[in-house]
Order: sequence, then C-alpha cells, then structure tokens
Amino acid sequence: MRYSELEVEIGRLVAAAPEHGVRAFGADTVTRLARADRLDDADEDELTEDAWAALTGACANVLTIGAGELRRALTTIDEGILADGDLDTEVVAVISALEHWQGYLEGDGRDQIRELALRAIEDVDHEVSAALDDFLAAPEVAAEYARLRRFLAPRAER
Repeated sequence: MRYSELEVEIGRLVAAAPEHGVRAFGADTVTRLARADRLDDADEDELTEDAWAALTGACANVLTIGAGELRRALTTIDEGILADGDLDTEVVAVISALEHWQGYLEGDGRDQIRELALRAIEDVDHEVSAALDDFLAAPEVAAEYARLRRFLAPRAER
C-alpha cells in the first residue's frame, strides 16, 4: 500500500469508527507518542524552564487534564520555544501529539484523531524508514497499522 492510499484508508477508518473506538485509539496513541522519556535527549536550551515544565506536565497527565488546561500548557510551550526553527524532532513529535489530542478534546474530533493516527504511523516510519511505494511492507509499520485497525475498525471488519 502506498502512503497516499494509507492516508485515505486511515481517514475512512476514523470516519467509520464508533466513538468509543475513536476515543480509545486517541488515548492509547497520545500516551504512546507524548511520553516524557522521548524528551530525554533534547537540548534543554530549546525551551524555557516554564515551557519544559508545561511539556513534561502535559505528558505526565495527558489523559487526566482537560482541554483548557492542555491548551494553556501548549500556549506556554509555544511561547517558550527558544530554538530558532530547529526544534528537536522528538520534541516536535510530542508537541504535535499533544496538539492533536487537545484539538480532539475541544471538539475537533475525528480530524484530529486522523492526524494523530498519521503521526503514529510516521513515528514508526521515522524509526524504520518504510518504502513509500509499499509502506506496509515494513513489519513495524504493518504492526502499527494493525493496532489502529483494532481500535477503529467496525466490529464486522475485525
């Protein structure tokens, strides 16, 4: 499956999924992508102290904080970026996951979950460098796709 086909299929799965599957997938995925340990190798000079505190706090509490509190944390993070256009890729991945989850919580639902699903696939691809013409040939990417299908596919397709 080409990456463009995978994008379409993920969009279809998210659109057809029952709400409980969408929420469960989003919660599972954001906790996988927004782990504080992903920030361990980042340069401390990329963010202000307040931004680091907001980022690590959001990661630690991502499933228990509300949309407003997460939005405020993301604002603090955004205002505290010191890197001049060259933010660590792991930091970017964590912030992106948090932004999509926050968007979902504030009611921009399925579009944000679709983006979160794509970030999860891309995160695995970043580790294994899947071929664009046969994206699911990499076993790790295929496993991530299977994980998202388990959450999102209607019961008849499982």
